[in-house]
Amino acid sequence: MKQNEILLNFPPNGNGYAHRNGHESTCCQNHKCESIADELDQEHISTSCHTPLRPDAFALDDETKIKLIQEHFRCIMEILGLDLTDDSLRGTPQRVAKMYVKEIFSGLNPANKPVIKLFDNKFKYGEMLVERNITFYSNCEHHFVPIFGKAHVGYISSGKVIGLSKLNRIVQYFARRPQVQERLTNQIALELQQVLQTEDVAVVLDAVHMCVSSRGVQDVHSTTVTSFYGGKFRQEAVKNEFLKHIYS
Repeated sequence: MKQNEILLNFPPNGNGYAHRNGHESTCCQNHKCESIADELDQEHISTSCHTPLRPDAFALDDETKIKLIQEHFRCIMEILGLDLTDDSLRGTPQRVAKMYVKEIFSGLNPANKPVIKLFDNKFKYGEMLVERNITFYSNCEHHFVPIFGKAHVGYISSGKVIGLSKLNRIVQYFARRPQVQERLTNQIALELQQVLQTEDVAVVLDAVHMCVSSRGVQDVHSTTVTSFYGGKFRQEAVKNEFLKHIYS
């Protein structure tokens, strides 16, 4: 492990991180809810493996969402005192709204989930396959600022394989939504297990959190490491081989 990394494994042990300042929830209307939000932010523990979505999350089409977000973001900018008649700022609400829906939060919509095709393992390759240094960009769901880093994934075929680029697409799909890194790690791993029809999957994420480096404690040197090991990867020798591949 590199210097100044924070190592987290699954399942969460309840201790979480301790390098965040608490934030006040704007959705809660009483002190109890605000206290819970502060506690979750301090501990940085995801409450579920599933992204929390309302039942009507997809009742609106993308264009309607863009229009509504644009209006609300315009209000935020005006409250901050910005002059939206300025040439540089005039188009910002629309740009932000389009970016949210079509780009950085596009992974919220299951319609954007990558279509995966399995192939027979005709080469009878029985060792682990490792795809390392997959670049991903996500956003912290507590402060809506970027999380970015590298994902390393590995699997041992149960008789089926997928195209290498699909590993990247699965990582990117789950990254493109408000996230916490623990949940993102689990979502990638569980999806790979389901798609590949094997428990033998490993995932390691190494990321920078802008909510740590650009605000709060303002630590610009630390990174956060999370991991998932399933099936044969829980065996010490197999896990060590995987780690050797990704850190060599």
